[in-house]
Amino acid sequence: MADRKKFPPVEEQMPRLLRGAVDVVTEDGLRKRLTEAREAGRPLTVKVGFDPTAPDIHLGHTVLLRKMRQFQDCGHRVIFLIGDFTGMIGDPTGRSKTRPALTREQIVENAETYKRQCFKILDPEVTEIRFNREWLGALDADGFIRLAASYNVARMLERNDFKQRYEKGQAIGVHEFLYPLAQAYDSVDLEADVELGGTDQLFNLNVGRDIMPSYGLEPQVVLTTPLLEGLDGAEKMSKSLGNYVGVDDAPRDIYGKTMSIGDDLMWRYYELCTDVSLEGIERLKGLVGSGELHPKKAKEGLAMRIITDFHGEAAAREAREEFERVFREGGTPDEIAEHRFPAGDGTAFLPRLLTELGLAASKTEVNRLLKQRAVRVDGEQIGAGVLEIPVAAGDRKLIKVGKRRFARVTFE
Repeated sequence: MADRKKFPPVEEQMPRLLRGAVDVVTEDGLRKRLTEAREAGRPLTVKVGFDPTAPDIHLGHTVLLRKMRQFQDCGHRVIFLIGDFTGMIGDPTGRSKTRPALTREQIVENAETYKRQCFKILDPEVTEIRFNREWLGALDADGFIRLAASYNVARMLERNDFKQRYEKGQAIGVHEFLYPLAQAYDSVDLEADVELGGTDQLFNLNVGRDIMPSYGLEPQVVLTTPLLEGLDGAEKMSKSLGNYVGVDDAPRDIYGKTMSIGDDLMWRYYELCTDVSLEGIERLKGLVGSGELHPKKAKEGLAMRIITDFHGEAAAREAREEFERVFREGGTPDEIAEHRFPAGDGTAFLPRLLTELGLAASKTEVNRLLKQRAVRVDGEQIGAGVLEIPVAAGDRKLIKVGKRRFARVTFE
């Protein structure tokens, strides 16, 4: 008899796996797969691809990682697939022009970071990490021709970003058509039952469904998760926009960043980034709405949960205590990173200084911070449009950006 003990009843799995999902193609198909898996005592193969295009995982990525963990907790086989082959093609999703390809060295370096950081959410004992160069790198010319023959250009141009670029006369590289096909072939090689991805990946995921019958396989179930808004509440969370929370951020930084989000956005973070039940979130909303619970207290609870997931409960308590002391009592953190920076010709260029110190993600963010008068050097506010500060060899300055970011710099 098949061992059903390792799998919860399907009616318990379905609401858990569908929580926060946007697209499910199809819900009946997922229920059927779960039922068959439980009857046979065989876990579903759940595939999720990550192209290592950036060196860090942030809270936006964890929405998908948490969904993967939910499948793991239901007893299923989850494959964390690193796109070391597809990453060199470059995912055209959401692009208005061809994405520059990463070098092999960049991909390998970023992949190592992903492998380490993903286990802040996933169970390392049962997570399979695979690299798609394993089969795509071995696919010969005959194999690629067969793969290309399984789809057609008309279908490819139904994709919004391709369609818009084609209509505007903007270039589309032939290799960009290969990206969704290569991603789809991952599902063929792994014989995926389910593929997960963000909502921006829906087209690519459905290509996998479309080509699998050509290889004698049943089409995979597709499930997408939302794209998490960044701290600004407007744009998708992105390191380049500076509106992100990194899973490797210091606990005090995670706490401060989380406390900065809008009250309405807090509930979306609760749903997508914590294990609080939907009923529990509604109760919290009700308490805030009635005035029985201050929104800041609810936000503190959110920050504590996120830090506990990444760094542990003790670190969360310390971060809360430091936040209250530093940002409500006007103090400075006990530990401030020390840096050395060249004095140059007697001035320091702020966009370079702040980005290299890790106080801003990009020069664009530096300009925004300066306009907001959010930069202080030794307590003195830097005016909008001021891009340089006078320095001399031996100077030691305290730099503060916004309410949460500090650094001490010795110029030499």
